[in-house]
Parts: sequence; structure tokens; C-alpha cells
Amino acid sequence: MTESGQTEPRPVQPGTLRLFFALWPDGATRDALNRTGKWLHQHWGGRRMRADTLHITLAFLGSTPVDRLDALFACADTVQSRAFELILDQAGYWRHNRIGWLGANEAPPQHLDLVGTLNTALQAADFPVDARPHVPHVTLLRKSAGGEIPACAPVRWPVSDFVLVKSVTEPDGAHYEVIRRWFLDR
Repeated sequence: MTESGQTEPRPVQPGTLRLFFALWPDGATRDALNRTGKWLHQHWGGRRMRADTLHITLAFLGSTPVDRLDALFACADTVQSRAFELILDQAGYWRHNRIGWLGANEAPPQHLDLVGTLNTALQAADFPVDARPHVPHVTLLRKSAGGEIPACAPVRWPVSDFVLVKSVTEPDGAHYEVIRRWFLDR
């Protein structure tokens, strides 16, 4: 299952890319998230996510024809949102897919505005949009046993941009490549 609870994706077809929009952490935020992943792993076990894959998904697109990239760029170009700080202060565990995560107890309005504006543009351009409420979280563990939820030090994430990411599945797991970045207003 994917982090959003969907079944595993089908293999990417020729002429398509597996894509998603995301918040991509800077080095300091990535290090803090990685430390939290180590802490949760001590309590719950499972498979830790590699530090270079840590992110918050804003919109999962899945297998997307390469010739629709310009349309995706145009959707993201319409997003007008302000930079903000996201405080990830709540560890959690989803039993149905055995995922340990760190999320925001309260999402700032700028975050919800960013997700809403992006999804509106994607939907208007006939891209798939998840109708469920957005829950900002970073997957830190997979195949975890879960258990009592330990207190975690909050991670303060200064959000100043969002990215379009290509996912490639290799024998050693998923590898992500940032295709393009959009900066938020200060």
C-alpha cells in the first residue's frame, strides 16, 4: 500500500512517469526528521525510510503521460501561496498499512491553502485528485509493529517551496528525483 492507504501502483508504462507534488525538506529539517525516524524505530521496529526520500505528499498523481508534464507545470504555476512554518509534533501509527509517521497536530492555514489551490488547478486540468482531507505527515517507518505512541521532539519545518517529484522503483526501493521547484511568496 502507498502512504495514503491506496494499493501498490501498477508498473509505470512506457511514456509515463510516476509523479507526485510534495514538500521537500531542507538539510536541517531532513536531519531532524531522520533523528525522529531513528527514535520511532527503537520503539516500533520496521523498515526506516531513507533520509533522501523523506517528504510530505501534497498531491499524488501516479502514472502520468510524459506529454502531460507541461500541463502539470502550468497547474503549479497558478499556485499563489505564502511561505509558512509547519510544526510536526505528533507521532502516529496506521495499523492498516503498518506505517509509522510524524505529522502536524494542527496544519497552518497556508498549508491547507497550498494543498487546496494545487488540487483545484489539477482537477480543472483533468488530473486525479484525492477527495479525502489532507493530513500533513512524513512516513518514517514501513512494516512497523507500532505500539504505544512515544513523545517526540517537534520538528519545525520552514516551508518556502514545493516540488514535482518523479518516483522510480528499483530493487532496493523507491528513488525520488525532483523535476521542478516552485517558490512560495514571502
